[in-house]
Amino acid sequence: MSAVSDRLPTFPWDKLEPYKKTAAAHPDGIVDLSVGTPVDPVPELIQKALVDAADSPGYPTVWGTPALRDAITGWLERRLGARDVTHRHVLPVVGSKELVAWLPTQLGLGPGDRVALPRLAYPTYEVGARLARADHEAYDDPTAADPAGLKLLWLNSPSNPTGRVLPGAELARIVAWAREHGVLVVSDECYLELGWEADPVSVLHPDVNGGSYDGIVAVHSLSKRSNLAGYRAAFLAGDPEVLGPLLQIRKHGGMMTSAPTQAAVVAALGDDEHVRVQRERYAARRTALREALLRHGFRIEHSEAGLYLWATRDESCWDTVAHLADLGILVAPGDFYGPAGDRFVRVALTATDERVQAAAARLT
Repeated sequence: MSAVSDRLPTFPWDKLEPYKKTAAAHPDGIVDLSVGTPVDPVPELIQKALVDAADSPGYPTVWGTPALRDAITGWLERRLGARDVTHRHVLPVVGSKELVAWLPTQLGLGPGDRVALPRLAYPTYEVGARLARADHEAYDDPTAADPAGLKLLWLNSPSNPTGRVLPGAELARIVAWAREHGVLVVSDECYLELGWEADPVSVLHPDVNGGSYDGIVAVHSLSKRSNLAGYRAAFLAGDPEVLGPLLQIRKHGGMMTSAPTQAAVVAALGDDEHVRVQRERYAARRTALREALLRHGFRIEHSEAGLYLWATRDESCWDTVAHLADLGILVAPGDFYGPAGDRFVRVALTATDERVQAAAARLT
């Protein structure tokens, strides 16, 4: 057990605890903008679907019900512009973080194999490589990497933490390069429905992939778009030659999405109205926080999509964290996402309207 845990970095969020205590001591209470966890209610139609499926005494299937696979394929075609998606092109998973952490292992990667990830990135990409004992490397342009031994290329658009969106032409260029060199592209698109100043494009769109899903897999989650972080509901879509073996591995591992959750996902993917309502909530919070941060002397980079503002005062990220903690506001230091973020902080939009307004008032 210790040999496995020794491969992993120190859990970064523990380092925030002293600043959280400082922020919590504010007379008006803490405004926690650090972790991007949803705070708004689960839409009623999704709750109802979950309750209606509560009497589910039997084991669910790893591949999900036909209704779930229909809902996923229908959403991919309706929302992402994907074409000719069949059940073989999709695979439900138990939340996207589990998938990210264990995908290199489930792909059979190990010592001598390489995993590439963005220079500023969700830390679990690196964790997944470490768990598999594969090497990992950060990139600015993935096509500048040495393809020898490169087995897995992570894309993330819109990005966590920066909110950067990769244009369709850029995605197409990267996919073409990866195919030329036999590198699997896995695109984390969990924030795709939250574009503000850009319209994010999926690698599943034919303008990106040329009408073929060979060598590409997209990761999607319902945590943010439907407030289902507590349900652990996500799915993969893409190359059946990749998803088929993953399905068999996950069957052996018992990695099943619960039956009530599967029913809830069917309801969530079939309804666009609740997504529109949630987008409006986040848009208003984004406007309030962005304007307040700019007034306070911050500069905001990228942040054209997603649930975060990537902000800097051109100082150490920890100095910024301390400054905001003194105002009762907790944010995430940029170096959690790589050394290149050491002068930025990530400010989440996932707080109630009342707490966002409290933060904005403190930043005047």
